[in-house]
Formats: sequence, structure tokens, C-alpha cells
Amino acid sequence: MSLGLPVHNGENFLEQSLDSILAQTYADFELIISDNASTDNTANICMKYAERDSRIKYYCQEENLGAADNFNFVFRQASGKFFKWAAHDDLLAPTFLERCLEVLEAKDDVVLVFTLGQDIDENGSIIRTYPPRNATDDLNRVERFRSLAVWRQPVIPVFGIMRREMLAKTRLIGKYTGSDTPLIAEIALRGKIYEVPEYLFCYRVHPDQSWGSKKSRRAQQSWYDPKRTGTITFPVWRVLLEHERAIWRVPMGLKDRIKLHGVMASWVRTRWRVLARDLYQR
Repeated sequence: MSLGLPVHNGENFLEQSLDSILAQTYADFELIISDNASTDNTANICMKYAERDSRIKYYCQEENLGAADNFNFVFRQASGKFFKWAAHDDLLAPTFLERCLEVLEAKDDVVLVFTLGQDIDENGSIIRTYPPRNATDDLNRVERFRSLAVWRQPVIPVFGIMRREMLAKTRLIGKYTGSDTPLIAEIALRGKIYEVPEYLFCYRVHPDQSWGSKKSRRAQQSWYDPKRTGTITFPVWRVLLEHERAIWRVPMGLKDRIKLHGVMASWVRTRWRVLARDLYQR
């Protein structure tokens, strides 16, 4: 089992996140940390924890790769059968790994497992509880894609546990805003997904997030890829394009492909105003 934690200037919550990972009841894992050229105390925190725990592999990038490349870097260093991305500001309940891995070990056709989740603020107080998504392994490919591609908050599944070999077949995290959505949609096309009906994941919402304090789309784009800072992007259109690419990338029958294009046609009909605004909003 491998966990990858990409971080840039994460001194504010990093220790809390690391403590929640290292306190897992399932302890047989490696934790790969990639410090994306941080300028705060992140490096010192990482080195302190790496010296204490041999499961931690610490990398320090010489320059800011951008969030997308840093996320993908930790994945490519992973050696475990299963893989999970972790964030420097989120928290896991002690049984998160154990409960998710139980499902993956018992069900060979399940490729992604996540749990129910809650939003917490900078003080750790719960500010939102997400309802169940009905993501069970009895859904067919089209229904899995519909439930995850159309869902407006995909962040919880992307921090679930995945089969590493399956994830390697995808486009991973793209260098554009919202790239986790098409990734999860593609995973839904490649295998079954399961949601553990327990609240074991806390997603932290705070002003320093990439989209915190209502950051502009250009600022968000810079977070994903600093080399494109200041460039004009059309993130909603890009998400649409990448969903379509996923439908063509994954081997499947013509019947399913037609149904999936129908799902995306419905997606466009319900979001035409958002697509229109994306042409002129920066």
C-alpha cells in the first residue's frame, strides 16, 4: 500500500495530516512526500517526520512543478498494489485505510474505494456533511459515470484508495482546473467503485486553498501549472473535452459508448450557462 502526499507551503496543517496518516490501524504502507519547493517550514516538518518513521520517503523538488505534476510525481514513485493521494490539510479517521482495503481485497472488480466525508474548517470544526452518493459495486458502467461525472463535488473520491495498475492507465491529474473530475469519471469507466458508509474522511476548507478566498480562475490555473500563469483558460470546456476523451480512451461496446455520449449531452444541456460564462470570465 502506497500513499502519496504532494505539498507546497503546507506548514499550517501538515503535522495534523501526517499524524492522522501515521495513526492508521492498517500500518503496512509507504508514505511518499514530495515537497514542491516550499519556502516555509514544510521541509523541516517533513524531515523531522521522515527521521522518526521509516515508512516515509521524502523528496524535495528544486523548483515548483505545479500541483498537477507534483501529484503525478508521488504516484510514479509508488510501489504498492494500492495507492492513495493524501493532502497536507485533510484528516483521516484511524480506520480509513483498513476499511477501504477490506473492500478492495474482497472484491477484485472494485478499482476505487472511498468513504463518506465531511468538510472541516481551519480549526477542525465540521462545517458540512456530505450525503451518501449511492456509489456501490452493483452500478453498471454508465450509471457509475453518471453519478461521478455529474456530481459537483468529486474531491472525496479522488482521495480514496485505488488499484495502482488501473490508475496508471489513466491520464492522471491534468494541468487544468477541475482535472480530478474527468479522472474519477474515467476510473468509473474502468471498474467498479465503492463508498464505505462511514464518515472517515475530513476535507479541510480554508482561505489558503488553491481556490480559497474565491481565487480567480487564472490563480487556480497557476496552482495546477505555474508555467501557465496569466494565460487564458477555459476550464469548464476543458473538463467537457476530457470527459469525452475518457469515453473514447476506455475499451467498451458501442452501446455503452452511445449511452455515455448521451450522459454528456445532458451534462451540456444543464450547464450551458456555465459553458457560456466560461468563454468570457477570467
